[in-house]
Amino acid sequence: MRVTIVRKPIKNMYLRIKPPNADIVVSAPQRMAAGAVERFVAERKPWIERARRTMLQARDAQIAAQNASEGGFRRMNDSIGTGMAGTGDSGSHGPSDDPHAYSHTFVWTDENKARARRSIESQLPALLEKWQPIIGRGPTHITLRVMTSRWGSCTPRTGRIRLNLQLGLMAPRFLEYVLVHEMTHLWENGHGEGFQRRMSAYLPQWRQLRREINRHVVL
Repeated sequence: MRVTIVRKPIKNMYLRIKPPNADIVVSAPQRMAAGAVERFVAERKPWIERARRTMLQARDAQIAAQNASEGGFRRMNDSIGTGMAGTGDSGSHGPSDDPHAYSHTFVWTDENKARARRSIESQLPALLEKWQPIIGRGPTHITLRVMTSRWGSCTPRTGRIRLNLQLGLMAPRFLEYVLVHEMTHLWENGHGEGFQRRMSAYLPQWRQLRREINRHVVL
């Protein structure tokens, strides 16, 4: 297998299968040993092969269908990802390394984006009204966008929170969990004891929700 390794200032490794050609890309910490990266990929070889095969089949089917109906081609712009949950911004979290989490190839069409955005925007007012008094702080701005490696992120300095549009296509409890998670970062930059104490006080079942959401793959 040909693997592209991208060194980044991150704590953990992430693996993605990127369209349109199912390229294998690993994001790894800058000082991570090459042997550790090789083991990371080797342990996930069955998942990689399945994900690549599924993506290529979906790509070919999509090309054929669109050529037949529109005479054109729409590039698949979603990636299939797995990896160890890690931090990116001051507060962010992504999927777990669950080789069984991926089940199908999903394409972010304009219709899907609009549907996801409407879903989140319809839920946010009530969620903010509920959680701002409990947490004691609220975001200055919330941005909704497609994310390829995380469910949400927060910049405590500015109070800005970003949420993955995919949450609008999932069970409402996951949007609530991610929002509470990111709002907690308005108090705590990392995921240390202070963060965990606050999460347990605000949302006692947060660890179970984290396990559940991390069985899903960020699209």
